[in-house]
Amino acid sequence: MKFKKISAVLLSAAMVVTLAACGGSGGGSGSGASGGGDDPYRVCFVARASADTFAAWLTTEMQEAAKEYDDIELTCVSGEGDDNTENGLLEDCITKQYDLVIVQSNNNAAQAPYVKQLVDAGIPVITTNPTTHQSDLDGSDDDSVMEGTGTVDADPVEQASVSAKRAVEEVPENANVVVLRGPSGNYHAEKRREAWDTYFFNERPDVTILYEDYANWNSDEALTLMESWVQSGTHIDAIISMNDNMAAGAIEAIRNDPDYVNADGTTSFFAYGVDGTAQGCLLIQEGLLTSTALQDASELAQMNMEYAHKVLSGEMEVTEVNDYVDAPEINADNVEDYIQIYIDNGEISSDGTLAE
Repeated sequence: MKFKKISAVLLSAAMVVTLAACGGSGGGSGSGASGGGDDPYRVCFVARASADTFAAWLTTEMQEAAKEYDDIELTCVSGEGDDNTENGLLEDCITKQYDLVIVQSNNNAAQAPYVKQLVDAGIPVITTNPTTHQSDLDGSDDDSVMEGTGTVDADPVEQASVSAKRAVEEVPENANVVVLRGPSGNYHAEKRREAWDTYFFNERPDVTILYEDYANWNSDEALTLMESWVQSGTHIDAIISMNDNMAAGAIEAIRNDPDYVNADGTTSFFAYGVDGTAQGCLLIQEGLLTSTALQDASELAQMNMEYAHKVLSGEMEVTEVNDYVDAPEINADNVEDYIQIYIDNGEISSDGTLAE
């Protein structure tokens, strides 16, 4: 399947899941639902962007996880990668008086004041992928979870260090590399980039960063940047991307370039991502992506819904929610195991392409 077709399919699917109510019990409306009467608890998941493949995956998994709770009605909306849009959605959650809100920020500092508005309105908030920290709100050095909220997340430093550590040994001496960054101000984007400094660039002072720019988790932006960078004529030895989606865009820009992909399918570059998406796994299978670290959207969604239910049922306080998923490495040695998982859950078709 060609990359542009894949992108179109992912975007179409993402728009469907983010514009529709995501299920649960399927009934009830109004505010202050008890969950134990005729009306279910009303929960809203505010995703950062439907064009972001991980956010779309997480939204789909939230939908599935919500089905396990007959007393929860989950609604999913998307900020479409725009801070003003997402902030407006968070304000709307107050107006609609949701019983609990799960927030996936686009820009931590930009969303933090609106998360606080939710807290001040007495609405429990769980922030996820990434955590909203106290420092995001007040500009301090306090990296604890923002006061009044809970979190379900992954450690972005651990995620990026998985590939950074192996790159120390793999990337050739005096290599020229390019770096694709997530949105400025996004906690995961910034911490993954810091991890590459700590675990790779500090260990490999011989390496030159030829180009570095923000592609905002977006494959199309990464493709455009990579096309421009390749035109300089200097060979790029490694693509260092803060997520799989941007890596996929950069790879597409050189997929048919004989300077990068030989006639026998072998490559003259390395490429590293994060997330372990179905698309990323297929690129590893092709030999185009070197490695990634799994950020399991299914596990994140299950944990978010489990904790949401415990908070709503009075089993625990939202401020007691503080849990993290692991970041196992995916590479050529184990990618078939993960591809089989994606085949089993329907994200990859039996013919080895992304499911439509």
